[in-house]
Amino acid sequence: MASSPRIPIPREIKVLIAAAFLIALGFGLVAPVLPQFAQSFNVGVAASSVVVSAFAFTRLIFAPAGGALLEKLGERPVYVMGLLIVALSTAACAFAGNYWQLLIFRGLGGIGSTMFTISAMALIIRLAPPAIRGRISGAYASSFLLGNIGGPLLGGLLAGFGLRVPFLVYAAALLVAAVVVAYLLREARGGTGPKEKEGERVHLSVREALSDSAYRAAMVSSFANGWSSFGVRNSLLPLFAAAALSAGPEIAGISLTAFAVGTAVVLTFSGRLADSWGRKPLVITGLAVNAAATAAIGFSGSVTMFLV
Repeated sequence: MASSPRIPIPREIKVLIAAAFLIALGFGLVAPVLPQFAQSFNVGVAASSVVVSAFAFTRLIFAPAGGALLEKLGERPVYVMGLLIVALSTAACAFAGNYWQLLIFRGLGGIGSTMFTISAMALIIRLAPPAIRGRISGAYASSFLLGNIGGPLLGGLLAGFGLRVPFLVYAAALLVAAVVVAYLLREARGGTGPKEKEGERVHLSVREALSDSAYRAAMVSSFANGWSSFGVRNSLLPLFAAAALSAGPEIAGISLTAFAVGTAVVLTFSGRLADSWGRKPLVITGLAVNAAATAAIGFSGSVTMFLV
């Protein structure tokens, strides 16, 4: 029996995958130096962690407005505007004269981040053929993680030229991504997804979505993963490397890269497993491994153990 032809990934999604790499590369540049840059203004660990959290906090509070803006203007304009906002706010961080300016500029970047994140998600959901959504999710996440692999390494090296330099490079990467998306997605418009006809789209309210147990489970899982993998990792690991292991920003960058490498390796097959085995087994396994590894970091007494 002949096997069915392999479904190709739509061109628009390939553009998003390429842009995700540039965005993640830039984000990885500032992640290892941001806490130490905040501490250069003579603040403590808690205050420097607030700078990291400010980005995520503004993403959270702006998410509902970002969704409404997306429905009004469409995915592409909101995506490009979001990239430009983060680019400008990141460049402003490089010229921050005190802690409070850094906090405000970093927080403003979260607004733009929400805009391009939900726009990319909406485009992927709309354009991805259902049979390969797992593969597409894996490819998108892999591209993002490849950027995370190279970004912290490059950011740690650039820190040797000054803690402000990675912010300027990140802003430049975002501008490049904005140009790429604006040009190559100029024909992508809001509308129906594959094999949908106009008028047949199902509009689901937030209340209706929350009544679905699978949706609620996905939200709780995303919160737990985001708290540990992004919040704790980005805010505390660079400081842990410096305080507990007496390591500099280079080791902090390598530690973030190690995290990205581990995830990238699993993503080479997890997307296809999600399509064939289902989502639930992989979610449960991933959360369990994440919990064990995060706890083990607190007991690491050497750089080698810390990176493992």
